[in-house]
This record gives sequence, C-alpha cells and structure tokens, in this order.
Amino acid sequence: MVLILLYQRFLAWKTKHNPAYTIQAVNRMARTAWVETVMTRQLDILAIQTLRNSTMAATFLASTAVLLMIGVLNLSGQSHNLGSTWLSLGSSIETTKQLWSFKLLILLSDLFTAFFCFSMSVRIYTHVGYMINVPLNLEHKIITPSHVAAHLNRAGFFYSLGMRAYYLFIPLIFWLFSGTLMVLSTVLLIIVLYFLDRTPRTLANDYIQE
Repeated sequence: MVLILLYQRFLAWKTKHNPAYTIQAVNRMARTAWVETVMTRQLDILAIQTLRNSTMAATFLASTAVLLMIGVLNLSGQSHNLGSTWLSLGSSIETTKQLWSFKLLILLSDLFTAFFCFSMSVRIYTHVGYMINVPLNLEHKIITPSHVAAHLNRAGFFYSLGMRAYYLFIPLIFWLFSGTLMVLSTVLLIIVLYFLDRTPRTLANDYIQE
C-alpha cells in the first residue's frame, strides 16, 4: 500500500508541473471539450451513444466485481481444505485460519470498492445523459457546459478508481501465497502502470510548448 500511495503521489506531483503528463489528465481535458462541443452544436445522438458505451463498460466491470466477490466468498468456505494445497503452491509459512480470513476480507473489501466505484460511475453517467441535452438557449444558471463536464469528469474519476481497485487485486492475490510475492507483484504492477498512465511523450511535450 505504501508503494502504491507513493506512486500516486509521484503522478500527482508530475501532473502539477505538467497537466498533460498522465492519460487521466488528458482524458479530463477531452471530456470537458467534448461536453462543450456537444452542448453547443446540440449533438444529442452522439452524446447518448457515447454515454451508453461508457455506461455499458462500467456495468460490465461492476458485474465482474460481483462475480469475483462470490468466488472469494466460496473460497472462504473452503479454507480448511486449502491449507496443504496452498503450501504446496509456494507458501513458505503455514497460514493460520485467522490470517487466511483476514486476507480474504481484504480481497472482498477491494472488490466491493471496485463495485461501488463502477456503480457510482453508472449513476453519474445516467445523470449526465439528462443534463447534456439541456439546450443552451434556455440560459440555465446551473446546467452549463462547465457544470456538466464536472459531473462527467467525476464519473470518469470513479471509473479510474474502480480500475485501480482491480489492479490492486493482483498483488492481493499473490499475498495469499506469501508476503514476498505480494511485494514483488506490487513492484511489477507499478512498473506496468507507469507505462499505462503516461501520456505519449509527443503530446505531453506539445502541451508544455504551448
């Protein structure tokens, strides 16, 4: 957890100096510009289709989290039968029943966090679908492109947070084998995320020059 939090602090520090450093930051800019374009040109069909695709993706990932939670609950009911099998797969220290239950509880908490984030993302996408179709000629004081973009970016934030919970699930799985494998998998995960989170250098450099 410390390694992942330090990595997130590193991304925040780099984004502060270069707003186009991460793909998440660029996506926030793109969503803001997209909302302004859709509401100005009244591209209602494009808006609904795009929001539908985002909602379907978040719904699929939320459903997957539920299935994984069922699998973890099923695993918790068979803890007494898995002790020797887990040791033969590479665990060097025999795991007590209490520690085993604690590890599974952490797994469940991680998956529930993912489910909650994706559910919130679907909820906000639904609200944005109504707000983005409000004509600008009504001159509404609250439902403005900037306000709608803020809601859409919040949905994107929950979606990204849910994906982070999915990524965290990997080292937690290795934790069932041993603490060493958990640390090694966390380091490997951070290396992979470093390449996934970064914006292509040409785009980031162009933003700095502007």
